[in-house]
Amino acid sequence: MKPVLTAADLERVPEGGEVAVTQETLITPLARDEAERRGITFRTVPSNEREASGGVVEPPGGEKVSARVVAIGADHGGFELKEQLKAYLRDWGYKFLDLGTDSTAAVDYPDFAEAVANAVARGDAWLGVVVDSAGIGSSIAANKVAGARAALCYDRATARNSREHNDANVLSLGPS
Repeated sequence: MKPVLTAADLERVPEGGEVAVTQETLITPLARDEAERRGITFRTVPSNEREASGGVVEPPGGEKVSARVVAIGADHGGFELKEQLKAYLRDWGYKFLDLGTDSTAAVDYPDFAEAVANAVARGDAWLGVVVDSAGIGSSIAANKVAGARAALCYDRATARNSREHNDANVLSLGPS
């Protein structure tokens, strides 16, 4: 049976702390949201290391763990919205990985959707955002990457539902 980490398990973790999990650990969407709210990060470790630490590792010297990172990418149709979103992410205290494109010159959206999905799946980014002319194609392309769960969201209700019920980790958008 796979271990499950819930929001209740995070109650004893200090703000800015770190939780050691194994590759097999299932982290509930509510636990992920609670970890984000409190600046708690997850670190994947071998099964024996997690057991030895009790699963909780505090940052050295009590210092705060680095800010959340969001991977963001777009094709030429989503370039302008991507640039606007970067400003919002910065204002909201997020760091971001801009994975392209860098202009409105025509490019292929699957390349950028795959780059964002891979960054999330590898753990280089906590969440991802992909933008293309409609959002549909990038969602389909991102979902081909193992570990990425992309959802095309068009309002707050679909965004909330995709996180809470489907554990989506890549948001797909269209500028219109």
